[in-house]
Amino acid sequence: MNAYIFPGQGAQFVGMGLDLYEKYPLAQELFEQANEILGFSITDTMFEGSAEDLRKTEVTQPAIFLHSVILSKVMGDDFKPDMVAGHSLGEFSALVANGVLNFEDGLQLVSKRALAMQKACELKPGTMAAILRLEDDVVEKICDETPGIVVAANYNCPGQLVISGEIEAINTACESLKAAGARRALVLPVGGAFHSPLMQPAEEELASAIESTVFAAPKCIIYQNVPTMAVTDADEIKKNLISQLTSPVKWTQSVQNMVKDGATLFTEVGPGKVLQGLVKKIEPTAEAVSALIDE
Repeated sequence: MNAYIFPGQGAQFVGMGLDLYEKYPLAQELFEQANEILGFSITDTMFEGSAEDLRKTEVTQPAIFLHSVILSKVMGDDFKPDMVAGHSLGEFSALVANGVLNFEDGLQLVSKRALAMQKACELKPGTMAAILRLEDDVVEKICDETPGIVVAANYNCPGQLVISGEIEAINTACESLKAAGARRALVLPVGGAFHSPLMQPAEEELASAIESTVFAAPKCIIYQNVPTMAVTDADEIKKNLISQLTSPVKWTQSVQNMVKDGATLFTEVGPGKVLQGLVKKIEPTAEAVSALIDE
């Protein structure tokens, strides 16, 4: 079975999407539509902006969403998923590609999400750290025992778990995790504590936007970050999407469930190859490739 997977924040690169814009009239039409919807020329930043410009949350999230969704659309009949999943932000791309959201609604929700997250970061400063080569339960236990807010945020693959929370709590937890045997406990250059309780204001802001948006029945099952199991009910998809901002991204568990349910080929749709690498670490027998378009 074919699983199509969509990357999240961090997959951006300078010049992203320019090849699609130059080659496909449909891509050009959608990029220009995106500029109108957003009220600024995101294509200028994507095609010609600096790496620093692309790192701004309000640009990064819609840019990755656009690259992924437009790539899925220009694939045409070659886009034939039996199941889909997205890593954090990538879940929105997966929902548009899967017919749950239309292009305009998906982009507007992603833009609102990015702005709400940025606002939450300014309201409650925080950070994240990557913990390498330590069992998940050990990381979780140390997070629980650390004073302040610090939680497991991204279960990326076995031996790679990202924690999120208040700056002082993250620093304290990192020292404890290194003492417990982590090969590395590296504070990440991010703007805030994503997928932690510090994102509660953003969750509340995004919830009203999601609740007022029409969600259609999906064309195929989606494995969402929060439950990690196959979901098809539109109301349940909404609920899980709202919970995502303050809940951990359980990517390891999602991929394991997709494999258990029959996935043998994972196709990454969007910039970069991060998810392919994670899939191979989670399930070495699975095939993981990039989405291909006609040359």
